[in-house]
Amino acid sequence: MGHVDVDAFDSLLGEEGQSLLSALRDYDPAHELATATRLRRDHPPALVSAALTQAELRQRAVAKFGAEDAYRMYFTPNGVEQSTRTSVADYRAARFVEFGVRRVADLCCGIGGDAIALARAGISVLAVDRDPLTCAVARANAEALGLAGLIEVRCADVTEIDTAPFDAVFVDPARRGGRGRVFDPEAYSPPLSWAIEAARTTPRAALKIAPGIPHEAIPPDAEAEWISDHGNVKEAVLWFGTARPGMRRATLLPGGHSLLGTCRLPDPDPGPVGRWLYEPDGAVIRAHLVADVAARIGGRLIDPTIAYITTDELRPTPYATAYEITDVLPFNLKKLKALLREREVGIATIKKRGSAVEPEQLRKKLRLEGVNACTILLTRSEGSPTMLLGHPARV
Repeated sequence: MGHVDVDAFDSLLGEEGQSLLSALRDYDPAHELATATRLRRDHPPALVSAALTQAELRQRAVAKFGAEDAYRMYFTPNGVEQSTRTSVADYRAARFVEFGVRRVADLCCGIGGDAIALARAGISVLAVDRDPLTCAVARANAEALGLAGLIEVRCADVTEIDTAPFDAVFVDPARRGGRGRVFDPEAYSPPLSWAIEAARTTPRAALKIAPGIPHEAIPPDAEAEWISDHGNVKEAVLWFGTARPGMRRATLLPGGHSLLGTCRLPDPDPGPVGRWLYEPDGAVIRAHLVADVAARIGGRLIDPTIAYITTDELRPTPYATAYEITDVLPFNLKKLKALLREREVGIATIKKRGSAVEPEQLRKKLRLEGVNACTILLTRSEGSPTMLLGHPARV
C-alpha cells in the first residue's frame, strides 16, 4: 500500500475522489494491481493510489468503528491500528460527561476517534496532532460525520498547547516506535511523565496507556482503569480529578459493569478445585482485582500463583466466566485421550493458565472424534500440573 501525502489525500475529498471511493467500497485488495491498472486509464495515478489505500483502510476499520461510520470516515495505516474502538471511546466520553466536562483538549488526537465520541456526547474538542496528514484526516472525519462545529483540529506540537481554558485534557501518546510496540512508558511520544504533568493542569484528565503498564508506574493521585470489550482487554486509562485516587477499576464492555477496588485485598487461601471454576475477565486480572471477585462469590484460588477461582456452589458474576467441572486429574496425555475418546468428544475448547502445554499442539495430539463438546483447562492446582474437564455454566 503506497504512502499518501496531504495533496493526494485532499484530492480524495473532491468530486472525482468521492466517486472513486464509492466505486471501491466492495473492492478486493487481492486484486489491487488489476483494479489500479483499470482505474488509471481514466484517473490520475496519485488519486487512484490514494483511493485504493483508503478503500482498504476503511474495510479494516469496520471492526473498530462499525460499517456505517467506517465507510464515511478516512484513515491512515497508523490511524486504523492505534485509534480507540468506538465502544471504548463512547464509554470514556460518557465518563467525561458525568464529570460535567464541556471542553476537552485532545492531545495526540490521531485520526480523531476519541474526538468524534466526545463531540457526539456534546463536548467541544480541540484536537491536536503534529502530523499534517493525520490532521487533514481528522478534519475530514469531523466534516464527514457532521461534527465540524464541535471539533477544531490544530496541527501543532502538543507540548506547546495552553490547556488552561479547558475543563479536561485527554492524552493518547503514541505507543509504537519504528520497531513496533513501546513498553517503556517514558518511550511513549510524548513520554508518560509529560502526559501526567499535562493531566494535572486541568480539573479532570484521562491518559490512555498500554494495559501492561507496571502498577508501580501509576501515580498515586490517579485512578487506573482497565477496559475490556467482549472479554478482550483493549486499553488502560489513568484518570485524574475523579475523587478516586489510588483506586483500580475493571470495566467490562458492552455490559458496562465496573468493579472498583484498591488491589490491596489479600488473596484468599488456595484450596481444592470445587464443582465450579471461574475465569476472571482480563481487565479484572490486569487491575489486580481477582481477590475482590473471589470475595464477592465466596471463592478460593486453586493455586496461589493462578488467577482461577473455585467454589462449591454456583454464584454467577459478570466479572468472570463460570465452568462446571466434571473431572480434576493430574496432567496425563494418555489418560486425557482415553477419557475424551470414551466420551466421544469431537469439539474441545482448550484453555491454559500456568501450564507449559500449548493448546494447539495438544489439539493435534488428541485427534478428537465424536459428537460431544468439552472444555479442557490446563493449569496448576495446589502446586502440580492439572487438567480440568467441564463445560461453561448454564447461567
